[in-house]
Amino acid sequence: MSIHPTQFWHSLPDGRVQCDVCPRSCKLHEGQQGFCFMRGCRDGAVVLDGYGRSSGFCVDPIEKKPLNHFLPGTPILSFGTAGCNLACRFCQNWDMSKSREQDTLAASATPEAIARRAAQLGCRSVAYTYNDPVIFLEYAVDTAAACRALGIRNVAVTAGYVNPGAREVFFASMDAANVDLKAFTEDFYHRVCGAHLAPVLDTLRYLRHETRVWFELTTLLIPGYNDSDKELDAMTHWVVDNLGVDVPMHFTAYHPDWKLRDAPPTPPATLRRACELARRNGVRYAYTGNVHDSAGDSTWCHHCGALLIERDWYQLGAWGLDDQGRCRSCGTPLAGVFETRPGTWGPRRLPVSFGAT
Repeated sequence: MSIHPTQFWHSLPDGRVQCDVCPRSCKLHEGQQGFCFMRGCRDGAVVLDGYGRSSGFCVDPIEKKPLNHFLPGTPILSFGTAGCNLACRFCQNWDMSKSREQDTLAASATPEAIARRAAQLGCRSVAYTYNDPVIFLEYAVDTAAACRALGIRNVAVTAGYVNPGAREVFFASMDAANVDLKAFTEDFYHRVCGAHLAPVLDTLRYLRHETRVWFELTTLLIPGYNDSDKELDAMTHWVVDNLGVDVPMHFTAYHPDWKLRDAPPTPPATLRRACELARRNGVRYAYTGNVHDSAGDSTWCHHCGALLIERDWYQLGAWGLDDQGRCRSCGTPLAGVFETRPGTWGPRRLPVSFGAT
């Protein structure tokens, strides 16, 4: 395990140190780990434990992040670490995000090695994912710099639970992001995630108005918890009013996992209802996820209704964009980051080894 110095912390009068990366503001005695597990107090300073260590590397389709409007069809080298700064009872990646075992960090790779491997594999981007990358900020930022030096873009998959100073440094290194908007009530965030809603909304406004990061939103709909028409109406109105009509929203299906097993799996009809409500409130691009629904996962022109990007799970089909990213039928631009041709990676998942320590 590599211990790495960090920037966002300060000393307290009682001898403890406070981590300032996220709103948890963990106050630590010597030798203690923060809530996230990756940051702790060593020699009177907050350090990143496990710099250069990962829970694993894999090449995924970028649509799996999910990102539907950023380099469609291209492969993305994905990795994460262990731990998380949220406590979501429904976590779908709990084996990594809830891990408190160093054995989880079985793979190792320097930022430069990750960038080189991504280039060798033909990946157009690298994803910081599986657990929240803000907790391994320094490792992510250094890797992003190495990737950019080779012309490889960077993608964050995050809950957006991060303080302003760290937020600026982190997202300055990112080209795209998918942000989990867990729900749209403070009660859900506090009771189910052990967090607060306001900092996430602040992050979303920051991304929209103060960066050039392309971002999309994902909400896992849990029956009886965050799937009411009232909440979805408030959420989608807020998105349009604060972020604009072009931010894609992904409504994905929950399955019982981790510590939240009392709710049933999300019916596909719930996802379709959420998409219809979002579009009615002005959201131009609303998608279903975690279910087989080609129509709900495909991209349609908001102006004329033509099929622009056909998707069947992670396999692309018909392509209705011209070389400028406009609808071939009516010439309306599609918001996002596109190349003249889509990638051809498809649904493949390719584990990547860097060796073990």
